[in-house]
Amino acid sequence: MTTSSSAEPAGTESAGTDRVLADAAARGLDVDIITRPAAGSLAEAAQLLGIEQSGIVKTLVVKRADGSFLFALVPGGRKISWPKLRALVGVNKLQLPDAGQALEATGYERGTITPLGSSTEWPVYADAGITGQRVAMGAGAHGFSAFVDADALVAAFDAVVADISEPE
Repeated sequence: MTTSSSAEPAGTESAGTDRVLADAAARGLDVDIITRPAAGSLAEAAQLLGIEQSGIVKTLVVKRADGSFLFALVPGGRKISWPKLRALVGVNKLQLPDAGQALEATGYERGTITPLGSSTEWPVYADAGITGQRVAMGAGAHGFSAFVDADALVAAFDAVVADISEPE
């Protein structure tokens, strides 16, 4: 098990990336956190990171009608298929919370959200399209990406893997 943030200068890790690395270490996950420049599009982000667009995983916080949440991991270029996710979760209503609710539910701002180190451990639902590859995802702080093996991530969270997305 190795966790690192080798691309970050010593002493500049944020509390968010520290939480990601600590949770990854506790789960036995290899995670590399790198600094990343801002990108104007998914294609540009993938090019900057040197990966396919589908290798950029969006972690979406989804609110249930009862006020609880779940994480949906969706590959780049795709969005949540609400009918598929509702059927899988077994509920009639799901929605994206506002930015404040997402922050309160996870301890992370939008654009940095990851299940790793979340202030509350919510169930994880991963789109089948992320499996079988090393992916980049939110790292708990703006300007950083966490690289992790998607299959190991799924196993570490006992995530439900299914077709939960559709093309954007």
